[in-house]
Amino acid sequence: MNRIAQRFAQLAEQSRKGFVVYIGAGDPDLEATRALAISFDRVGVDVLELGVPFSDPLADGLVNQLAAQRGLSSGTTPSGVLETVSRIRKECQIPIVLYVYFNLLHRYGLEKFISDAAKSGVDGFLVLDLPPEESGDYERLMRKAGLSVIYLVAPTTPEDRIEKIVKRGTGFIYYISREGVTGMQESVAANIADRTAKIHAHTDLPVAVGFGISNPEQARLVAENADAVVVGSAIVHKIAEHGKSQDLVPKVTAFVESLIAGIR
Repeated sequence: MNRIAQRFAQLAEQSRKGFVVYIGAGDPDLEATRALAISFDRVGVDVLELGVPFSDPLADGLVNQLAAQRGLSSGTTPSGVLETVSRIRKECQIPIVLYVYFNLLHRYGLEKFISDAAKSGVDGFLVLDLPPEESGDYERLMRKAGLSVIYLVAPTTPEDRIEKIVKRGTGFIYYISREGVTGMQESVAANIADRTAKIHAHTDLPVAVGFGISNPEQARLVAENADAVVVGSAIVHKIAEHGKSQDLVPKVTAFVESLIAGIR
């Protein structure tokens, strides 16, 4: 059982909701990414999503686009991200998912990237622009490597397609609570309970809900109908705010702790 499955099994046993953090790898640099990962693990983050910087992040809003740009500017490459995961693994066992666009896997070499990711200590991939129907050999290679295949379900996904998607996923299902791209919002979507119930009707996998969650109160509301809450842009915004200051890790971690307190 990989770390993602283990963590969600522990959460279920303890009747607790999970907390998933997204940050852009290499923003502001890979050493900061390493330090943030270790700090997040210490305060109770359940899963860390690392965005692999890409020049055309079509699923991301401005905040995460700028994070990807900063990551590229700091010289972050896919191999550099994997090396950083290896360094994180020397200090902690936080479950790690790579949030990545398929072009990067194709360029690196799909089988090699999956193999190298598993060796570095990655636990799963969330490939933003890879529909299950077009995944080819991807799922088989991921299973062989012991990595979770995390798929997205959108508010507009018909129920018959939800059934097909979730049967091919492993680890957890990521429900996008809003149409459009990532970004902070002033309120949470009103139909989360209905949509998560439709997903749960077709799978026993945990459902993590993200996109637009920006503060502890929103996190608490979403957690009422989700197995885990995902926060990205609001945390990435804090990273941008504190840049390369010496207070980056404690300031961002304090904000993450406030979000965790919102769901627990």
